[in-house]
Amino acid sequence: MQLIEDLCKTPEELIALDEVLLLKAERGEIGETLRFWESHDPFVAVGRACRVEEDCFNTSCADDGVKIVRRISGGGTVLQGPGCYNYSMVLSYERDSRYRNVNSSYQTILGNISDILKEKGIQAELLPLSDIAVSGLKISGNAQARKRSFFLHHGTFLLAFDIGQVSRYLKHPPAEPKYREGRPHNKFIGNISLSHSDIQEIIKEMFVLRGKRNLDVSELEEMKALVESKYLSDEWNRAF
Repeated sequence: MQLIEDLCKTPEELIALDEVLLLKAERGEIGETLRFWESHDPFVAVGRACRVEEDCFNTSCADDGVKIVRRISGGGTVLQGPGCYNYSMVLSYERDSRYRNVNSSYQTILGNISDILKEKGIQAELLPLSDIAVSGLKISGNAQARKRSFFLHHGTFLLAFDIGQVSRYLKHPPAEPKYREGRPHNKFIGNISLSHSDIQEIIKEMFVLRGKRNLDVSELEEMKALVESKYLSDEWNRAF
């Protein structure tokens, strides 16, 4: 697995690069990859099958210039921004037979993360299907997109996130995990007292990294083309 270092800045670039790395792996052009990222500006990342009208306060987003970008992975709609630290991994099913099943892949990956957090004295709990919680508060959400040979697994960690702003841009979700028990956003999610380097250490502990590299010219060109053709388009972002 290689660590990818990038200079993506816009929400569209940050989301598009996940798809580029997954597609290139599936085409046999690269292997497994890992990247970390954080958006300087708040934006809404819509789940692949989510409905914008059901999930978002469109007027508030428009008034504040908060972009709405649909990602290729499943899961619910979330707010990204400063203090929300992300990791994105493109993994091969050949690495672990449990990866071939969605549920067992979450249990394997997130179970390992939870165990490492516990070793650090944080009583993390894996809750169905793809959340990590501490004291009943969600501190990490995760989602996947799957191809024939590789899959994308990406997740968030709330480190110093402005939780109060979530209710301005996101409605209460139409479907929720059982443990949420109807709680509003500010009573359901919480920050965890870790640094960026702590998160990187946790994820890297799970895999053998074979160096790091910057994006090459072809990857940059493919990302920019995908941004222009897809992630800047209402046809994609507001498809539902």
